[in-house]
Amino acid sequence: MIGQPLYILDTVDSTNNYAMEQVNIGHVTHGTAWFAMDQTAGKGQRGKQWLSPPGENIILTIALQPGMLPLSRQFMLSAAIALSTADWFSRYAGDETAIKWSNDLYWRDRKAGGILIENVLRGNTWQYAIIGIGVNLNQTTFSPHLPNPVSLKQITGKTWDPIELTRSLFTCIEERLKQLHPAQYDALMDDYKRKLFRFGQPATYRINGEYFEGIIQDVLPDGKLCLEKDGEILQLNFGEVEFVLVK
Repeated sequence: MIGQPLYILDTVDSTNNYAMEQVNIGHVTHGTAWFAMDQTAGKGQRGKQWLSPPGENIILTIALQPGMLPLSRQFMLSAAIALSTADWFSRYAGDETAIKWSNDLYWRDRKAGGILIENVLRGNTWQYAIIGIGVNLNQTTFSPHLPNPVSLKQITGKTWDPIELTRSLFTCIEERLKQLHPAQYDALMDDYKRKLFRFGQPATYRINGEYFEGIIQDVLPDGKLCLEKDGEILQLNFGEVEFVLVK
């Protein structure tokens, strides 16, 4: 069961770092989770720092043993976790919840959360996936350097219990993990694309400093983004394209 056990930490540098330490000393079973009230050095994608005021948001890491997946199917786990987070957030924020490729949580064109998955490999064995999930829950003041943040409180006008909502997130993750077998791969990817921010819509992107109008046409099973540019389909890895947001 996801979230059993669940450890509540008063303060930690990074829940992903803490989880890694516990894995390395052998104190972790599948589904173990850590929730931090405060995180002093939270990690985001591509080495970015993720900051959160103490006690206001969801700061969570889950350790999974992804024995159901080969290493060649790593993106399926990323898609399942992104979908489960979007499933859960839409219960409270509504149908304008989306996934920005590859696994950011969006509401309209604003970022509500993010996911960072770090893998523990032993030879060719995928031993653990360390899944960090950060969601803006009750925060209403953000750094001016963040381009487009939003919290569930700003969307709904309500204050939420972070622990209670974390437990409800666990149930959504359990449901999506059931799709991680070959017979469900296509359905999982179809669901992912239906939830994808800007899928099939003309929008502005930037690659190597060049701005252009493109259309997301597909996401491949290995996670590559298929972006149409001037009639050509570009297959892009994460970090190779920037979504240009218009305020």
